[in-house]
Amino acid sequence: MTTVAHNPYVAPRAALEDARESFQAVRVFSVSGRIGRARYILYTMGLPMLIMLPAAFVSGFLGQAGVAVLAVAWVVMVVLSFMLTIQRSHDFNMSGWFSLLWLVPLANFAFWFIPGTDGPNRFGARTPPNGTGVLLGVWIVPLIFVMGIAAAVAIPAYQDYVKRAEQRR
Repeated sequence: MTTVAHNPYVAPRAALEDARESFQAVRVFSVSGRIGRARYILYTMGLPMLIMLPAAFVSGFLGQAGVAVLAVAWVVMVVLSFMLTIQRSHDFNMSGWFSLLWLVPLANFAFWFIPGTDGPNRFGARTPPNGTGVLLGVWIVPLIFVMGIAAAVAIPAYQDYVKRAEQRR
């Protein structure tokens, strides 16, 4: 009988893999799955801009027929926003029916502030971590809206100032 010496200080020889977290793919055009806060804010502000700006441009050329283009674009925008809100509800482990809160003015901001579930929940695995593009977009898109509102107030005020200055001469 041969005795094999066993060294307790030898490194393990078993094939080990890093335990990787599983993340759920982001699906914008779906009502199943989850979407995180940053992506929700970015997509619900950015996608309507991407839909309505070209629709407004096309409707400007079409005249009266352009109203139909704007109506279709508006319906697409509302449906897409509602689908994203359902996914956002799933992120904090709520049913898609909770997304009807999106229709209540100011209550829909709850989807911006309620944190998602850490780890998997009954609607799937975690959402992927936010990349640099998502984080930059979350800051840039609202900044564009604020600048637009400031311009909408400042430009008429400046025009009024110019008119009054010309009248005093």
